[in-house]
Amino acid sequence: MLLEDGPLTATAIADALGLSMTAVRRHLDALVAAGEAYTRDAPVRGHRGRGRPAKLFLLTEAGRARFGHAYDDLAVAALRFLAESGGEQAVRAFAERRVEAMIERHRGAVTEPNQPAERAKALAAALTREGYASSSRHVGVGEQLCQHHCPVAHVAAEFPQLCEAETAAFADMLGVHVQRLATIARGDAACTTHVPVLLPPGHPTEAPKTPNTTPPTPDGGELA
Repeated sequence: MLLEDGPLTATAIADALGLSMTAVRRHLDALVAAGEAYTRDAPVRGHRGRGRPAKLFLLTEAGRARFGHAYDDLAVAALRFLAESGGEQAVRAFAERRVEAMIERHRGAVTEPNQPAERAKALAAALTREGYASSSRHVGVGEQLCQHHCPVAHVAAEFPQLCEAETAAFADMLGVHVQRLATIARGDAACTTHVPVLLPPGHPTEAPKTPNTTPPTPDGGELA
C-alpha cells in the first residue's frame, strides 16, 4: 500500500486492510526501524486542533528496492547497443572509464604504502567502500585480493571487458602484474586476484640455491 498509494497514515492503512491500529503500527514501526520507511507530518487543512499532527508513512529507497529493479537488464541492453554501434573498442573504453571513476578517488590511499601487500589491503578497503565487500590475505608468496560481492556481476557475465578493465586498474594501482583467478561473473564464489609480492633475498620461503659440485671440463677434453 505504501508503494502504490503512499504516503498514507496508519489510520488509512488500518481502515483499508481491516486491521487494528495496534497491528498496523507494529508493522510500520518495523519498516521504519529497518530503514525501509520514514515519516513526515501530514499537511493540516483548515483549523489545527490539539495534539500532534498525523504522521504520513512513505517508503525509502531501500524499501522500494524490495520490489526489485531492472537496472541490470537496462545496463546489458545499453552495452549491447554500444557494442553494435561503436564496436568492441567502445565497450572497452566504457569499461575503463567506469572503473577509473570508481577507484581513482582512492588512488592516494592505495598507492601511499610502498609494498604491494600493503597496497592490496588498502585497495580491499577502498573496494569495500564501493560496495564490493573485499578482503586481502597472505597466501603463499603473494596476497589474495577477494571481492565477495560484485554489483555488476550480471552485466559482466556478458561483457567480460568490465572485469578486464578492473584487473588492469588493479595492476596499475598496486604497481605489479596481477592475475585474476576467479570471478563471480563466471559463477565462482568470489572475484579473486593474485597479487605477487617480491621477497627479499634469504627469505625462508625462497628456495636455496644448490651448489654446483660437477668438476669443470677442460676445453676439448672429456671427463674420466
